[in-house]
Amino acid sequence: MPIGEFGRPPALPSETSPALTTPMYWMYEMAYASLSPARAMSDATRMMLQNPLNPFAQTEFAKQITAGCELFERTTRRYGKPEWGLHDTEVNGVRTPVEIRSVWEKPFCRLLYFDRKHPRPLRAPQPRVLIVAPMSGHYATLLRGTVEAFLPTHEVYITDWSDARQVPLAAGRFDLEDYIDYVIEMFHVLGGNVHVLAVCQPAVPVLAAVSVMEAENDPYVPTSMTLMGGPIDTRKNPTAVNNLAGEKGIDWFRNNVITKVPFPHPGVMRDVYPGFLQLNGFISMNLDRHMDAHKKLFENLVKGDGDLVDKHRDFYDEYLAVMDLTAEYYLQTVDTVFVKHALPKGEMVHRGKPVDPSKVVNVALMTVEGENDDISGLGQTEATHTLCSSIPDDRRVHYVQPGVGHYGVFNGSRFKSEIVPRICDFHASATHARRHAAAE
Repeated sequence: MPIGEFGRPPALPSETSPALTTPMYWMYEMAYASLSPARAMSDATRMMLQNPLNPFAQTEFAKQITAGCELFERTTRRYGKPEWGLHDTEVNGVRTPVEIRSVWEKPFCRLLYFDRKHPRPLRAPQPRVLIVAPMSGHYATLLRGTVEAFLPTHEVYITDWSDARQVPLAAGRFDLEDYIDYVIEMFHVLGGNVHVLAVCQPAVPVLAAVSVMEAENDPYVPTSMTLMGGPIDTRKNPTAVNNLAGEKGIDWFRNNVITKVPFPHPGVMRDVYPGFLQLNGFISMNLDRHMDAHKKLFENLVKGDGDLVDKHRDFYDEYLAVMDLTAEYYLQTVDTVFVKHALPKGEMVHRGKPVDPSKVVNVALMTVEGENDDISGLGQTEATHTLCSSIPDDRRVHYVQPGVGHYGVFNGSRFKSEIVPRICDFHASATHARRHAAAE
């Protein structure tokens, strides 16, 4: 399911009338535009009070007004797509510049390559990894820490999904089957000899793509597949989000969260699950925590604690940057994964053909779960091993990371120190096994 809350599926929005759903986006745009004069006045006030030539700049009153102006501006602005900010990395002890460039592109996705400009040739080629980011309320930059952790040891590629409101209606539809097609095409573009890593929601389409390719004896199947915190079988240890999706049913989602993109966005009149509605769900899940965080921001701005202020800005610049999802993709994902449980039941199809994970033979499998994951419950990702029954036991690994929740499965200190080394070892053994099999 599309993720939010830095890895969480979005909370369901409050009940809304179907009659109000269609103009919802248009009303949001009008409200945003109506606040523009107030934001401009707030910025002007803040700059005036922060001017070092202003004799009142260092007074307690001025600091409070300035802090209030920043809070108003930050809570009413529209946050753009964050930058990657990954300019260099360390490879074999040498600081190496990184250039990010697109190597493949379609209307709803770009394939980005983090090209490391080695100052001297490497002694041996490093493995390539395709990180499939969630097409979700947040941008692919959510996995900045994931990319950063693999850059020293891998040639890294990542899916950079497009904001649906920026894609013209003439570009056509995009649903779960198109997602699977995109993944297969990326494998072809990369030409084989690549490891794939799917974080949360993409676990289902990546497993489907690999299953379809194996059934057709596609020579470009990946060397290994790592699925992290993915909802493969949400019947196992179901979470509150899983249960709620099943209880509501697909018609509720269609009637309550789908609206049309308004003018002047390029995707005008496209049916979407809008980012602002997803954000409302994200925040409502932990409203008290977000209110406390902004209260502390106000206090730290008044005190002049720059480090804590910068941490707050960095976190919320990413957290509040959201994108729209195409209606057909969102609804098909909810229906297939959370309502019908089509994949684990053996009922999922792609372009009229069955998706059968038991056909996967040549691809090594690793699954990773978090001990405290309250989004993809324990066992939901591990279920992949039962479905992929034809993979030899010596080419499959399951790992549960103690002490982490959903976000800790793919980011944070424990991810870097305990999960990444295990994935690197798994990639090395999978590569060796593939070469050994090819030599026989």
